[in-house]
Amino acid sequence: MMRLGMLRTESEYRATLAHTEALMNAEPGSPEEDELEILALLIEAYEQEHYPIDPPDPAAAIEFRMEQQGIERHNNV
Repeated sequence: MMRLGMLRTESEYRATLAHTEALMNAEPGSPEEDELEILALLIEAYEQEHYPIDPPDPAAAIEFRMEQQGIERHNNV
């Protein structure tokens, strides 16, 4: 089991990502699954602080979704 605590440095973050990847096939209900869930929370907190993602521009989000669904924009102006 890895030391659990807030991730403060990029190297701690990367090491935790690598360890998390090794736990991805943990058996349900196992101590490894519990560890995986805790590590996921720590990674999420680190990423929210260091790699924030701004919400998309509403018009750009609509256009992207339309493109995904193959809907064409028609200009009726």
